[in-house]
Amino acid sequence: MLPVFVVLFLVSYGLMTLLVVEQGRTIDNQRSLIQSLFDDSAKLTQLRIKNQQAQAQAQAAAKAHSKAQSPSTQDKPQARAKNDPNAGKLRKPPQKPPTDTATMEDERRSVSRI
Repeated sequence: MLPVFVVLFLVSYGLMTLLVVEQGRTIDNQRSLIQSLFDDSAKLTQLRIKNQQAQAQAQAAAKAHSKAQSPSTQDKPQARAKNDPNAGKLRKPPQKPPTDTATMEDERRSVSRI
């Protein structure tokens, strides 16, 4: 009976060793995948930043171009009113008056008193 237990013991340790090796490979593969995803994410972030900068420059150029052409339309207020759909509307929403910070409690903290 002892030789059967020794064989089973060796087989079980062999299977456990195989399991540990496979887990090590899996962990290494996951590590490389995470690093690859992080690199891709960094590149995507850089592309988004470049895209936003390009859009901001294009908008600034469009504003500068429209300001350069606006003096010709300022001589004709009726033409400007016809072209601008928001001519009769307010440009900025009304601003709220400042609140007194001395009497207002910090909203981030919940104050409980006994």
